[in-house]
Amino acid sequence: MSKRKILITDRDMQRLRELLRVTSDPYGKDRPYLEVLRTELDRAKVVAADNIDADVVTMNSTVRVRDPENGRSTALTLVFPENADPQADRISVIAPLGAALLGYRVGDRVSFRVPTGLRTCEILEVLYQPEAAGDLHL
Repeated sequence: MSKRKILITDRDMQRLRELLRVTSDPYGKDRPYLEVLRTELDRAKVVAADNIDADVVTMNSTVRVRDPENGRSTALTLVFPENADPQADRISVIAPLGAALLGYRVGDRVSFRVPTGLRTCEILEVLYQPEAAGDLHL
């Protein structure tokens, strides 16, 4: 993953820290993913929700990303684990790609680890961001 400073809204930070605090993982299968998210949050710059730029990926944002290996693009919505639905392109923030997207902006390339190795994608556009739309209740 890139080590550039990422931006996270104060509200997202609070909710994500709580998620990490209460998530139990008795078999340890999600532990590496939770640690990636924790590391990302530790290096983030916290911004008030009403001051976040519209091109930054926040929780519940829908973004279009491109895979540089095959050139395909897809739209994904970044959600909390309980709302994840791969069939509906709703990706959990604790998934490798989800944690990688959080806090980055349009034009950024993000790298993330999957069981088969390191992958990269480029953020092409933010199609919807709750803060920019005034949907601060999400």
